[in-house]
Amino acid sequence: MSDIVIRHAEAKDYDTIRQIHAQPEVYRNTLQVPHPSSHMWHERLTDRPGVKQLVASIDDQVVGHLAIEVIQRPRRSHVADFGICVDSRWHNRGVASELIRTMIDMCDNWLRVDRIELTVFVDNAPAVAVYQKLGFEIEGTGRKYALRNGEYVDAYFMARLKG
Repeated sequence: MSDIVIRHAEAKDYDTIRQIHAQPEVYRNTLQVPHPSSHMWHERLTDRPGVKQLVASIDDQVVGHLAIEVIQRPRRSHVADFGICVDSRWHNRGVASELIRTMIDMCDNWLRVDRIELTVFVDNAPAVAVYQKLGFEIEGTGRKYALRNGEYVDAYFMARLKG
């Protein structure tokens, strides 16, 4: 396998990011609804204060996306949260780990972020394992957190504290 290259997302990546999020294996583990519109993704991926968009590419093909948002409220400006997805054809190949490692480096060394938060469905064991491997801890559980395919699912609230 070629090297995974992490870079800032650009306008040329938007359609590929939308297609990744539209994969049933991907959106079932996000808060997205099926059939996302191009317009919605274009709006979501445009520059916004505190938001950084990263992509993972292999051989110039985008295979993953991570969006991190540094909280803009003054008393929580040391906190960021993020969402991540990887093309289902590239699951279990280190793409998510590489995106998260890059994000952690940005937070620790460039963005003055001391706390990174995430929410993950409790039945997404592979994702939970990756997060734990990279230093995130489960801080709590949200019961009936979100509706997925007609049923409510629980979610873990996880975080990583710097140092």
